[in-house]
Amino acid sequence: MLTIIREIKSWMADIRNNAIEPGSDQPAFDEPLVGFASGADPLFEFLKEDIGPEFYWTPVEALQNAFPSIEVEPEEVSVIAWVLPQTENTRTAHRAATEMPSIEWSMARHYGETVNENLRRFVVDWFLSSLTEACAPVLLPDWSRAVSEKYGYASRWSERHAAYVCGLGTFGLSDGLITPAGKAVRVGSVVVRRECEPTPREYAKHNEWCLFHAGLKCRACMKRCPAGAITEEGHDKVKCKNYIRNFTAVYVEKEQLGFRVNSCGLCQTKVPCEFRNPMSLLEK
Repeated sequence: MLTIIREIKSWMADIRNNAIEPGSDQPAFDEPLVGFASGADPLFEFLKEDIGPEFYWTPVEALQNAFPSIEVEPEEVSVIAWVLPQTENTRTAHRAATEMPSIEWSMARHYGETVNENLRRFVVDWFLSSLTEACAPVLLPDWSRAVSEKYGYASRWSERHAAYVCGLGTFGLSDGLITPAGKAVRVGSVVVRRECEPTPREYAKHNEWCLFHAGLKCRACMKRCPAGAITEEGHDKVKCKNYIRNFTAVYVEKEQLGFRVNSCGLCQTKVPCEFRNPMSLLEK
């Protein structure tokens, strides 16, 4: 699938598609990373059962939600996921933040997610133009948030988990996805009725690239979290959400952009996994 990788990178290289705010000549993200997984990968069934069998979609279920009349087997379906790395300018500004997000991060969170949404639509339309069924699960009308009995806040489709299956990274103590480009990223995904060669997963465990889970003393993301939502036990989603909704979103509205944005991400910068796989530090 070298063609779609080139198309994604070319689309993102156009500043008209990838501006940190409308009319800006500064990009929202650096060059994307792209990975693939088969719809028949057993991890997708595992995620459904583990997160919420009553609501979580497999790739086939997402595609059939978009195209109810089709009958499709998991082997015929692929997931394409991408990682959009935050720029050095955004990361540098955000490192200096302590309790409230930098304006650069808030813009990347708001306008950057519009970039990501438009990229999802571009990839879907690219496949549809060749009469190949494709959908972006998080853009489907039936996509919704949910509550997992095991994990709390969840949804019908997790793009971070899709990226994990697609070989793009593993999870850290804060629940963030640590990728080859680090944890300061946004993620997107599309399901397509086409067989694509899966990207090899260079890890065996879901948290393999996290220094803390590797047995080291790294607690950098814990120290960065102003809400105290990250502990050695993991990520408290309720504390995290409450802090963002009640404090940082209000701050963004009053002091930065004039409207509320669920912006924070302090745990994604000024940490060893900010812009790289931190396990590379051990190798050095």
